[in-house]
Amino acid sequence: MITWYTVFTFSIISAALLITLLGIWLTAIIPLIDRWSRRFFLAYFTALMACSLVSLADLIIYQYISIGTLRFFGFLEVLLLSVPIPMLTAYLLHCCKKDVKKSAVFRTVVGFWTAFLIILSSTLFTKYIYYISPNGQYYRGKWFPLLIVPLSAIMILNLTYLIRRKGLLSRKYYHGFLIAIIPLTVALLVHIFTDVTALIDISTVLSAVSMFGLIISEQIEQNFSQQQEIARQRASVNVLQMRPHFIYNTMMSIYYLIAQDTEKAQKITLDFSTYLRKNFTALATDGAVPFTEELEHTRAYLEVEQTRFEDGLFVEFDTPHTRFRVPPLTLQPIVENAIKHGLDPELNPLYVTVKTRQTENGSEITVEDTGPGFSDGDNNEPHVALANIEERLRMMCGGTLNIKSSESGGTIVTVFVPLKK
Repeated sequence: MITWYTVFTFSIISAALLITLLGIWLTAIIPLIDRWSRRFFLAYFTALMACSLVSLADLIIYQYISIGTLRFFGFLEVLLLSVPIPMLTAYLLHCCKKDVKKSAVFRTVVGFWTAFLIILSSTLFTKYIYYISPNGQYYRGKWFPLLIVPLSAIMILNLTYLIRRKGLLSRKYYHGFLIAIIPLTVALLVHIFTDVTALIDISTVLSAVSMFGLIISEQIEQNFSQQQEIARQRASVNVLQMRPHFIYNTMMSIYYLIAQDTEKAQKITLDFSTYLRKNFTALATDGAVPFTEELEHTRAYLEVEQTRFEDGLFVEFDTPHTRFRVPPLTLQPIVENAIKHGLDPELNPLYVTVKTRQTENGSEITVEDTGPGFSDGDNNEPHVALANIEERLRMMCGGTLNIKSSESGGTIVTVFVPLKK
C-alpha cells in the first residue's frame, strides 16, 4: 500500500540521487579544482549516490517485490550512509595541512567507525538493534542508540576539531565544513531518540553540495588571484624585454649630447630618470593606478623620444578626463608601440595623438598614430605586443582593448575602462 510517507520518502531519495549526480558531473567538468579535491568529491558523491540507489531499491522491494531481502538492503543502506562521515574527517585534516595517515584524530575516527561496523553487522543476526517484522515493518530495538552513538561521536569530534583549527582555514572553507557537519550531527543526535532516516539522507546530500559549492568557489577565487599574479609577472617580463634597446639608445644619445648640447643632455637625463622611476614603480604596483600617473609616465617617455628624434616625432594630448584608474603600464607601452612600429626617420614625421573622454558607462583612451598601420601579412605583430595590456585590463578592471587601422593610414588603439560598480 502506498502511503503519503512512502511518497515523501521516494521524493526525498529521488532528489538526493539527482543532487549527487549533479555533484559528480560538476566535479568532473570544472577545470579549476585541485587534484586532491577532485578525487575526494568524486568519491564522496559516488558514495552518496550508491546510498541513494540502495535506499531507492529498498523502497521498491518493500512496496512491490518481497520482504525477504529487506534486512540485507537495510544493512547496506546504513553502511553506505556512514562511509562519507570518516571521509569528511580525512578531507578536513587535508585542508588543515595535516598528514591523514599519521593523525591521531583520524585513528580515533577509524576506531569509532569500526565499532559502528561491528554493531551494524550484528543486526544481521540479532533483533536487539533493529529488526524487520514478517509483514515488512521496521522496528527499533532497545539497543538501537548504540548503533548511532559512534557516528555521532565522529561528527562531534569533527566539529570540535574544526572549531579548534579555525585559524588554519579560509572563511569559505570554514563555513563550508560547518554546513557539512552541523546539520548531519543534529540529525544523528535526533535519530538516537526517534526515526529521522529521511532527514539524515537529505541533510547529508545537501550539506555535501553546500560544502562543495563554497570550497569550489574558494578555489576559483584562488585561481583567479593566481592568474592576476601571472599576468602581472608577464607584464614585468615583457617590459624588461622591450626596454634594453630603448635604454641603450637613450644612453648613447646622452653621451653624444654631453659634448654637443649640455643643457639638452641635462634635460634628457632628467626625463630619462623620471621615466625609469615611473617604470620601476609600475612594476612594483599590484593594483590599478590613477590615470594621471600613467599620463606622467608617458610624458616622461615621450620627452626622451622627442629629444632623440626632434622633428621626426610630434605628440598631441587631449586628455580633459583623468579621474579614473587603469592597470599600471597601460598607456605608456601603447604609445611606445605606436612609435616603435610607426616611426621611420627616412619617411614623414610621425604624429601621435592621445585622447581621453568620459562615456556613459566608463572611460575611454584613444591612441592614434599616422604610421603605416598593420595588415594580416605582418603576423599581427602590433596585436602580439599589446596582448599583455589587454589581458591585464580584462583581469584587473574588466576593461577592453581594441586595435584597428584608420582610414587615412596608421593605427588606432582604444582602451575602455568600465565604471567601478
